[in-house]
Amino acid sequence: MSWITDYKIPVGEVAADFFDWMQHHGGWFFDALSAALEWMIDAVLWVLQTPPPLVVIAVFVAGTWALQRNWKACLLVALGFLFILNQDYWEEATESLTLVVASCVVCMALGVPIGIYAARRPGFYRVLRPILDLMQTLPTFVYLIPAIVFFGIGMVPGLLATVVFVLPAPIRLTHLGISSTPPALLEAVQAFGGTSRQLLWKVELPFALPQIMAGLNQTIMLSLSMVVVAALVGADGLGVPVVRALNQVNTALGFESGFVIVVLAIMLDRVLRIERK
Repeated sequence: MSWITDYKIPVGEVAADFFDWMQHHGGWFFDALSAALEWMIDAVLWVLQTPPPLVVIAVFVAGTWALQRNWKACLLVALGFLFILNQDYWEEATESLTLVVASCVVCMALGVPIGIYAARRPGFYRVLRPILDLMQTLPTFVYLIPAIVFFGIGMVPGLLATVVFVLPAPIRLTHLGISSTPPALLEAVQAFGGTSRQLLWKVELPFALPQIMAGLNQTIMLSLSMVVVAALVGADGLGVPVVRALNQVNTALGFESGFVIVVLAIMLDRVLRIERK
């Protein structure tokens, strides 16, 4: 059966040639993109690390109350941040939170419009679906190779690898929410002369808001799951002590930093959970 391998399909060679071509012809684009993403990361990091930690905690608690109107959620957020502060992981936690915020901004800015368009163009979604499957099932370490080639070492390649892995979630859930709008409701609005824009802003988006928020929630959870992978390409944050613990076989450090990641994930999940009433 060696004749089968003699005619091997050059998947790897084609991918390598494609990325080489992109690097050669699109260097200016990747440099500009890297500069913009670095600016966003530095801005978020400055906001989170410049004020005293207790001030940042108070702002998060106030934001939780504004979103949830639930004292239990506020208490959970306050205790969670105080635990992180107690464990002396404030700097790493804010760096990971910066990566999460930046990935959420990019993913939601791309995912929601694409999901809306896909819901209104079923043919486009049929083409898009296998691409989304590929983005979610391809091993995440594979994303790091072109990210390093295009952007070097640091937070930016970690952010880009995170975005590629996470982006399908907001696209799929936005598509689900818009597609699930009751036809009778759409027909009623159209019968009263509603335009396509009014249909979107007054009916479809409000109805799809729980799914869109679920997409944001999944974006946050998946982004946090990527902090360890991002640390392998030089991204700062909670992934760094996890990788260090793995290299040193340090059980205490591994559980300590891993538990901080879990606490951060639980807090963000409770803050942004919105259910249809």
